[in-house]
Amino acid sequence: MHAMKRLFWLGAGLAIGALVFRALSRRAASYTPRGLAAAARDSGRHLLDAVRDFADDVRDGMHERERELHAALLARSGADPGAGSGPGAGDGTGTHGDRSWTGAEDPTR
Repeated sequence: MHAMKRLFWLGAGLAIGALVFRALSRRAASYTPRGLAAAARDSGRHLLDAVRDFADDVRDGMHERERELHAALLARSGADPGAGSGPGAGDGTGTHGDRSWTGAEDPTR
């Protein structure tokens, strides 16, 4: 019975030792030039994704504010947004300066 107890604790010690060794090996590998380069690359990707998300949020906010301003301008002038005699009047297409749009791309919606 005493030998079984020793064998159990020997096995437990070996298992814990192997887990600690693997964790320390991974940690040491992250401080090698290759590990540092991979960490920098991943950080750069995350930063780029964050900047893109921020730009998308700003762009969405800008479009929303443009719609609000356009609606306020129409309400103030009393104009009918569907009325007009220009190209694409009321059909979801049109031009603005040298730009043109169709449907969902309409900068005023």
